[in-house]
Amino acid sequence: MTMHQADIIRTPHSVAVFGANGHTGRFVVTELLRRGLKPIAIGRNAGRLAEAGFAERGVECREAATEDDEALDGALAGAAAVINCAGPFMATADAVVRAALRAGIHYLDITAEQPSVQATFDRHEAAAAKAGVVVIPAMGFYGGLADLLVAALMGEWRDADTVEIRVALDSWLPTKGTRVTGEKNTSRRLSVSGGQLGPVHQPPAEKVSVLPAPFGRQTFVELPFSEVPLIVRHVRTRELHSYLSTTALRDVRDPSTPPPKAIDQTGRSAQRFAVEVIVTQGDLRRRILAQGQDIYAVTAPIICEAVQRILSGDIRDTGAKPPAAIFDAASFLQALGANLLIEAAETLLFPA
Repeated sequence: MTMHQADIIRTPHSVAVFGANGHTGRFVVTELLRRGLKPIAIGRNAGRLAEAGFAERGVECREAATEDDEALDGALAGAAAVINCAGPFMATADAVVRAALRAGIHYLDITAEQPSVQATFDRHEAAAAKAGVVVIPAMGFYGGLADLLVAALMGEWRDADTVEIRVALDSWLPTKGTRVTGEKNTSRRLSVSGGQLGPVHQPPAEKVSVLPAPFGRQTFVELPFSEVPLIVRHVRTRELHSYLSTTALRDVRDPSTPPPKAIDQTGRSAQRFAVEVIVTQGDLRRRILAQGQDIYAVTAPIICEAVQRILSGDIRDTGAKPPAAIFDAASFLQALGANLLIEAAETLLFPA
């Protein structure tokens, strides 16, 4: 930290949002305001920040690019934490984490990219621990939500035989950022098989599950996101596999699928989602189901709940860690009750 930065009086409730003018970034800014926090909107282009209408809502706007350390440092001045909403995260996370560590503030992002999560842990674990700050990649719908659901479901279990995550979307209307990330993220997807982290077997496995309306009978294909590198850091399991509904996969792979369209004043789309988690240990099987509306919109209360808990000191640890190592999973999920309908976890004897 430079002498100039040390002289700044940091407002405990100021939270910088990098990529604030993006689709999810706007939801995050709105959620921070709703919670009484003070967002600082940061973007690579001042014109786009102006178009987002932040100034009219009393939100300070700052321009910075990941290639400019000095600009990044200035943009984070006075913040207590930074939320990175600017993907692809393999191109942005490292620079923003380094800036956060220079400033001595907390860092969170919403990446769905497995390589980005792994790189954040590998490169910044020691520095985050030394600085006494929290660094959490993938604190959104993809990644963090499944990690917390698995932790809550595990409960007193120290290990599991199998962990399965099934994500159903009744449609996937991808944002421009999702499409750009998908085009650039060509790394092989990772899962756990035989107790070892490695590439998903080809062809990917398929599963069938029956979920509540509007889903019904769903076919899923193995397509893991950022939840896998989070979960493997605190759950010992012989098998860890994550699946996406074929309906969602078809939509996101179709270049003609339109972007999200708001249906209410909050900006949410009509999209519905369900996340089913099943954990087994010996003859026991546990299951939990979370449902909600709009995967981009729900990311905002998830990551803002995390920031609020960090700033209030309601955490278990500091350093670069997955959400379940930082927060109490059960109470965190309970706090999201207005945004998630969570079916109570159940424990059953096989057969299911």
